[in-house]
Amino acid sequence: MGVPEQIEDEEHEQRLERVAAIDVAKASGKVCTRVPHESKAGSRVTLVWDVAATTNAICELAAHLVEQRIERVVLESTSDYWRPFFYLLEAAGLCVWLVNASDVKQVSGRPKTDKLDAVWLAKLNERGMLRPSFVPPADIRRLRDYTRLRLDLTRDRTRNKQRMEKLLEDALIKLSTVATDIFGKSGRDMIEALIAGNNDPKQLAALARGRMRVKHAALVQALDGRFDAHHADLARILLDQVDRLDTQIQRLTTTIDELIAAMPTAAASDQAPTDTGGGGSEQQPTTTLPVIARLDEVPGIAKHTAQVIIAELGLDMAQFPTAGHLVSWAKLSPRTIQSGARQRGGKTGKGNPYLKGILGEAAAAAAKTDTFLGERYRRLVKRRGKLKALVAVARSILVIVWHLLADPTIRFRDLGPDFHTRRVNTDRKIRSLVHQLEILGHTVSLQPAA
Repeated sequence: MGVPEQIEDEEHEQRLERVAAIDVAKASGKVCTRVPHESKAGSRVTLVWDVAATTNAICELAAHLVEQRIERVVLESTSDYWRPFFYLLEAAGLCVWLVNASDVKQVSGRPKTDKLDAVWLAKLNERGMLRPSFVPPADIRRLRDYTRLRLDLTRDRTRNKQRMEKLLEDALIKLSTVATDIFGKSGRDMIEALIAGNNDPKQLAALARGRMRVKHAALVQALDGRFDAHHADLARILLDQVDRLDTQIQRLTTTIDELIAAMPTAAASDQAPTDTGGGGSEQQPTTTLPVIARLDEVPGIAKHTAQVIIAELGLDMAQFPTAGHLVSWAKLSPRTIQSGARQRGGKTGKGNPYLKGILGEAAAAAAKTDTFLGERYRRLVKRRGKLKALVAVARSILVIVWHLLADPTIRFRDLGPDFHTRRVNTDRKIRSLVHQLEILGHTVSLQPAA
């Protein structure tokens, strides 16, 4: 018989007396409350009713739940329909949890209706069998709306640029084979000239600027096409779309900068010096950099990357007690699957697509640098392949981000690309190499170098 191991209950696993749950739909929600029976000891009273998903109806529901002394309300994350219930109930002072739909699946073999789903959700809530999802505070939610819309508009702009390239290909204009960016200054001038009716390849090639001038001969060949009036009309529409999106993206970026600057915990602050008791000259207070500047010091993270990270994670790491909790929530670590003596890693899962996407971009950028993260990628890519190496680097970046956000006083310090080389146990390496040679039938005698 093995030694019993005591497993402590987590905070979210506590049992509650007075609970509520809401099965959310687009136009309404099925509300279920479970409270102790007034006369029968040990019995419960379960009530189920419909509530319209309108502001007034939800506010009335909030007042009723407060009157009933409900300790916690649980919502299932159904599309975006949970938002009005969560925001209004939270504003009324209730403890509201958003839970993952995969955690509240109905027991197989039982019928599925909205009423039974609400009752089942309330029972899980009552017994402490649910985990809350991370919902950031209002200011971070506001920032998140702006950063996500900026990303969506950036993708729309990229699609319009790709449409322009296809349009030029249809007109037999091979500008993209010579110019790296057809929307650069040279490319833009050439497209504007084509729209204006200038189809002379030599005159168009003469519009090249900077390093594009040395490609004059190739440009003349590439710009010799069949760009007619209907191509000009479509190109004008696409250029206007790109310009409009540029303006909107810049407007969103300005607003994002203002929102982050208005956050007290994101701004720079003066830290009082630590008294070591050594006497001497008077110490000056140190200045803590703004959070964007501290994140920008990490390889692969630029200013816009740091803005997205803050919008998706917030600035308070109390939701994630350790870096491992954050990595697990972001689905950048494989699930552990153990059965008997066998233990293997499962799939990482989907996670937050905006966070995983921006961390993937940061990892790809860090992989090209001569830093610890870049060397980590190069060490892993040989054994695990490009995709897994990028995920590992993204995980390392997220661990660094957690430490920087958890302690505003610390700064990023690169360990250097030679970190692993410096940590090699020389004696152990020598013994290993000698052992390999002895297995091959050699007698090894070592002499120290002069």
